[in-house]
Amino acid sequence: MKEQGGEGSPIHGDLLEEVFARVPLIDLACASHVSKSWEFAVSSSLVHINKPKPWLIIQTQNTTSPTNAYDPRSGTWVELVVQPSNHIKPLQSSGSSLFYELSSEGLSFSVDPLHHTWHRISSPGVWRVDPIVAVVGSHIIVAGGGAIYWDNPLTVKMYDMTTSLWSTCQSMPSILKDSTASTWLSVASNQHKMYVTEKASGITYSFSPNTKAWSGPYDLRPDPSVYFSAIEYAGDDLILAGLIGHAENVKNLKLWKINPETMESNEIGEIPAELLERLQGENSYLLSSITILATENLIYLHNTSDPSEIIFCELIEENNCKWGSVKNIVLNDDCKVGSKMVMSCGKVGIADLHTAMKCRNIKFVAKS
Repeated sequence: MKEQGGEGSPIHGDLLEEVFARVPLIDLACASHVSKSWEFAVSSSLVHINKPKPWLIIQTQNTTSPTNAYDPRSGTWVELVVQPSNHIKPLQSSGSSLFYELSSEGLSFSVDPLHHTWHRISSPGVWRVDPIVAVVGSHIIVAGGGAIYWDNPLTVKMYDMTTSLWSTCQSMPSILKDSTASTWLSVASNQHKMYVTEKASGITYSFSPNTKAWSGPYDLRPDPSVYFSAIEYAGDDLILAGLIGHAENVKNLKLWKINPETMESNEIGEIPAELLERLQGENSYLLSSITILATENLIYLHNTSDPSEIIFCELIEENNCKWGSVKNIVLNDDCKVGSKMVMSCGKVGIADLHTAMKCRNIKFVAKS
């Protein structure tokens, strides 16, 4: 392809933008450096024709393995080859954007879309097994988890990133004392609050860093036949995903939009039957739990115990949903037997790719 010169007319303007609309984002990051006119065409194409969509990021707990990313805009997978780090293992994820590693020595975390930038802070001082961890505005919350000996399993610690100090907050509600680990709780947070839902019952509480206190309980089961609930923020909207029926006989999966002020729900979609079968995976006779990730108007869902198929749902105008799915190419025999996968999703743009490409310890490899 020639930008100018040569025989015939060069490709430019609307035609060039249409071409770029069919090019994966990772390649557009390089194309935007060719010339000013190409940079403008790339930018215009991303704004007006084929907009970027939140990427799905998958990493195994073996941090020496490559990170893989799915770009739904082009339907392509990208491998992020990163130099080995000195991070503490195992790698964990929470919500849609947070990767972290917690030990008695400290807390390392990353919230940027591609997780190439990490921050390290001191330990919260109370050791927990599988606590809930969330970022709320400029605060990091570490709550619950399996207690050691005499420790209180409901303890809540909060780190203020502006003062670099930990503080002790109001303990988690006592009704959650038997389910304080993140295995049993679904967590969603925005800039102001953290919401915690007991997956089996739908009982929900909110936590405010400003007051260091809890509010609730709220019943987040719009349908009494929901046997499993998971929550996450999609943009400014609090979304609830609920499995209907029971684990041995799943009838449906529905999505609701929750009003954080009143905790009232509004149904926005249900999964097509063929995608529900793919979500169930090989063990189609059992679907005990799902994981939800969301950024802006895109929601990713997968079977927690068998993430071989990733379901995605794009929220469009008037509470309509556009459903689809993609095979999880990261899942292989080694991963099934070995380390657990952690996932996140985030808004990845040209600027994020340019920043990552400048890092000497990361490179991108397109995957077929």
